[in-house]
Amino acid sequence: MTPVAREDAASVLRTVLAAHELEVEETAPGTFVVVLPGERKQKTTCSLVVGEHALTVQAFVARHVDENAEAVYRWLLERNLKMYGVAFAVDHLGDIYLSGRLPLGSVTPDEVDRILGSVLEYADGSFNTILELGFASAIKREHAWRVSRGESTANLAAFTRLTDPD
Repeated sequence: MTPVAREDAASVLRTVLAAHELEVEETAPGTFVVVLPGERKQKTTCSLVVGEHALTVQAFVARHVDENAEAVYRWLLERNLKMYGVAFAVDHLGDIYLSGRLPLGSVTPDEVDRILGSVLEYADGSFNTILELGFASAIKREHAWRVSRGESTANLAAFTRLTDPD
């Protein structure tokens, strides 16, 4: 692609990101760091990089799991079969990301919106399952510690299946 195509793609990104009123930083020309607000996962930081031939999308989802890694990674791979535009990936540390590439010719406002929506849906929608599968012991310890100190367990409410003695 020509430099004009790269500039066009970057311009589309600037327009779409501004329209959504997201927290955005353009760290270098054509390189954007976007914060997507969520419900389960409070925020997802997403990197959008306009390259020579493609827009690369990458978003951090969760750190390497403490336990049950095989089940977590299997669940992620099974999810990949149903996903649009991005897929789960694991780096050399075992941290979990969403990653994808979009040809520059496909960078339109509607497609950028779909990709951002996919990142948000998959990061936010899978977060509690990843925590349940990969951090169950830590969640149980945290719950017990808070109860023993009389502290709120409100932000652990999604995990009552793990923390209720019944």
